[in-house]
Amino acid sequence: MGDYTSPDNVKANLDQKERTLRRLTASRTVKKAETIRAYRMVPRELFLPNHLVRDAYIDTPLPIGEGQTISAIHMCLIYLELLDLKEGLKVLEIGGGSGYHAALVAEVVSPTEHPPSGHVFTVERKPSLVEFAKENLEKAGYSDRVTVIEADGTLGLPSEAPFDRIMVAAAAPHIPQPLIDQLKPGGKLLIPVGKQQFWQELTLVSKTEKEKIKTRREMSVAFVPLIGKEGW
Repeated sequence: MGDYTSPDNVKANLDQKERTLRRLTASRTVKKAETIRAYRMVPRELFLPNHLVRDAYIDTPLPIGEGQTISAIHMCLIYLELLDLKEGLKVLEIGGGSGYHAALVAEVVSPTEHPPSGHVFTVERKPSLVEFAKENLEKAGYSDRVTVIEADGTLGLPSEAPFDRIMVAAAAPHIPQPLIDQLKPGGKLLIPVGKQQFWQELTLVSKTEKEKIKTRREMSVAFVPLIGKEGW
């Protein structure tokens, strides 16, 4: 399969990384400087099985084991854009996977060039993926900014609530009430809602300062099912 850490392969990955970014910025899928910076800072290749490292910057979902995938690059960056992330925020992710998405978010809410400020809590139900994510985040330098927890993510994370932002990387039949309850006034929740298979609606939930709930459908998406008490 070749040595993916060789200078030629590293350069090929970086070239592909920039080509993907140029396409996403040209299409206006990605607009914010913070999103672009996070994408450039976080090495996606460190969050993949070894045999897929050469495909790290192809903009497609890739398998990470346990029937789960790392989301396509454009979808990860769309989440960053829609959640309106800022430095210092506390974020909950449901569906930690390999840890890549959490690292991207962490680079915005707690940039590695500064002392830790914001924090990401990511919940994953598969024990093997919990360990995989922890190892990957350690390698990439985000273990002080991201906490990985094995739990039923459909119930949120009451011990650390409330959260400024909540993002769900799996498709739910409805918006779980525990997640709404754990969202701060002024906070935002992004979740795919719909069928267990293709397709779902990516839904942005906003909680006003007076704790009223507003929802807005953003686009059609395809995610793996959200499994748990408040999911499938």
